[in-house]
Amino acid sequence: MRRLKTRRLAIMLLLGGLWAAPAFGQSCAMCYATARATPKEAQKSLNRAIIVLLAPPLGIMSFGVGFAFRYSRKRDLENSQDDASN
Repeated sequence: MRRLKTRRLAIMLLLGGLWAAPAFGQSCAMCYATARATPKEAQKSLNRAIIVLLAPPLGIMSFGVGFAFRYSRKRDLENSQDDASN
């Protein structure tokens, strides 16, 4: 059973990676050239800014997914206890 879950997780991660692959090729050539023409300090600042802008949505989504899993497990436990009592 555990092996099946591991395999299923691996397949989902592979499919997720393949689904996101086209996004890597969509960088704007003009934006890339402009960023490359800036000094090293400005490039580092751009990288930090991207991470700062990326962190809040990832945190919110992680919290939301964790909350959904927690709620579903609690609901399943309550349903199984109700079924056992009937």
